[in-house]
Amino acid sequence: MQQAPLVMVCANQAWNLVNFRGSLIRALIGAGYRVMAVAPHDPMWSQRLRDMGCDCADMPMEAAGTSLWQEARLLARMVALMRRVRPAAFLGWTIKPNCYGALAARLCGVPAIPNVSGLGTAFIRRNLLTLVAGGLYRLAFARCPTVFFQNGDDRDLFLRLGLVRGDQVRLLPGSGIDLARFAVPPGGRPTGRRFVLIARLLADKGVREFVAAARMLRGVMPEARFVLVGQVGVANRTAIAQDELDGWLAEGVVEWQPPVEDIRPVIAGAEWVVLPSYREGLSRVLLEAAAMGRPIVTSDAPGCRDIVREGENGFLAPVADADGLAAALCRAGALDDAAWGAMAACGRARVEAEFAESRVIALYLQALCAAGVGAVASEMEAAGASAMAAFADAEVVVP
Repeated sequence: MQQAPLVMVCANQAWNLVNFRGSLIRALIGAGYRVMAVAPHDPMWSQRLRDMGCDCADMPMEAAGTSLWQEARLLARMVALMRRVRPAAFLGWTIKPNCYGALAARLCGVPAIPNVSGLGTAFIRRNLLTLVAGGLYRLAFARCPTVFFQNGDDRDLFLRLGLVRGDQVRLLPGSGIDLARFAVPPGGRPTGRRFVLIARLLADKGVREFVAAARMLRGVMPEARFVLVGQVGVANRTAIAQDELDGWLAEGVVEWQPPVEDIRPVIAGAEWVVLPSYREGLSRVLLEAAAMGRPIVTSDAPGCRDIVREGENGFLAPVADADGLAAALCRAGALDDAAWGAMAACGRARVEAEFAESRVIALYLQALCAAGVGAVASEMEAAGASAMAAFADAEVVVP
């Protein structure tokens, strides 16, 4: 009996694969592929991947590390793993899996399909790191049959810099949203004015602008609560330190909650979801918020403005501008129930029309088939009907 082809999926954290790529992984398995999940070992999240039906391979990597020795070791480990398990295709997310995974795949003759789900600090501030990252992308992506992007700005930047070719690029509607899981909660507009920022506490997420705007609005909206939800002190060059957060909490300007496994109750309790980020791939939390009928205040930045239509399902503020953010939050707080409800309904309708996960799964299955990596036909017929139905029914737009 012919063995099902192995698809290797890789990200810099196992929780990323579970939370953001879980539906795709399940669809691949359902369509007759075997899946190997490659990420740094995490006792809970690696077990979740095994429970989903994946084989797991531990791949140590420092998300923010820049040591040449560590980077060379990561590439060598990727090459050794691919030579041992001989995958039929490699799917990557986040910069190091994308670069080193795609480069290893090139060296091993494996088709790689990376997903540029966000450019991070390397492309927010142009410096030597930008040049190095650009060179890695160009080398790694040269033989990729498909390179996915989550917003047109990132795609156009890579094309302008010559990091990819026009025949490679495809645009994805983010990671896709499970519309049943992220449903609109009952009860309409939450009571109490809560502006909630859900993100890792990084300067590049606009956290300091959010705090500054909250400070400005205390006299204008004394009843409003400004809440940060996310991990503090993460391994990132722009991370907010614990002592800075402690100062804000002592001042009483914001509240803070640690990250939670299920974000839906947090979104349900927010009147507005806020993300003043400097740049995103396509913000997952904003898609989840819109799916759950929560209007948005976000920055006029790539990966944020793609989700919000000004005045329809939220408001846009200038990037890295606390005054502009405060003005947008003030406009949001002034809406009556009817206007808030109209924005909530508009956001949900946009996600249903443009960002359903079935479209993402369809595009991945299409890319795998185009790369010559088809699943075993008998297994597809037996187990992959729902995934292939999504492939057939989804409106696939190939730019």
